[in-house]
Amino acid sequence: MHAYAKSIRVLFTGHADPQKAAPMKRYMRDQFEYLGIKAPDVGILLKQHIREHGLPPLAELDTVLRDLWALPQREFQYAANGLLEKFEGELLPEFIKTLEYLLVTKSWWDTVDTIATDTLGVHFKRHPKVRKKYLANWRKSDNFWLRRATILFQLGYKKDTDFELLCDIIRGNLGSQEFFINKAIGWALRQYTRVDPEGVRDFVAATPLQPLSAREALKWLEKRKQG
Repeated sequence: MHAYAKSIRVLFTGHADPQKAAPMKRYMRDQFEYLGIKAPDVGILLKQHIREHGLPPLAELDTVLRDLWALPQREFQYAANGLLEKFEGELLPEFIKTLEYLLVTKSWWDTVDTIATDTLGVHFKRHPKVRKKYLANWRKSDNFWLRRATILFQLGYKKDTDFELLCDIIRGNLGSQEFFINKAIGWALRQYTRVDPEGVRDFVAATPLQPLSAREALKWLEKRKQG
């Protein structure tokens, strides 16, 4: 294990709280083990670690992240994501392979959404050729977490969102019975109502979305209408 990852493991393990760990594990459907460190405290501990040890060299980031990802307790994946965000403006194009590994390994909404809406969004904006190549593959992938990432990566783009691309990706997922796909469709469309509410209304009206997606997409608009 890389020394940097090992020092994070030591620090976090020293703050474990088994009483909190059990309900956290249940909340995540018993898929992952937990130390019992709440999300805000994960951030505090990571900041403490960075103050004391600095950041790892960019060339060693892949190893550090994979080592943290390999640990059984979920807080280490959260720490890895927090560390990854510190580098999102520096990552080389080929780092997309690491991002893909993190998206498809120990996949659940908590890690996938953090990567997709933060680091992946920045990476695709910085490296258009990478975006073109990987979007083409991921949007047709059998792995629905990769498809979810293609739906969500523009979530923070606001007016820079390529709405036609988003709509096209959504059309490619029509008929899916996967909850996490249909929820992501609704979320992405709802977010874009901040920019173009009528565009979203028109798209929802013209597209045979699953009820969940349509409901989520128009949620803010309906609340505004009622208010």
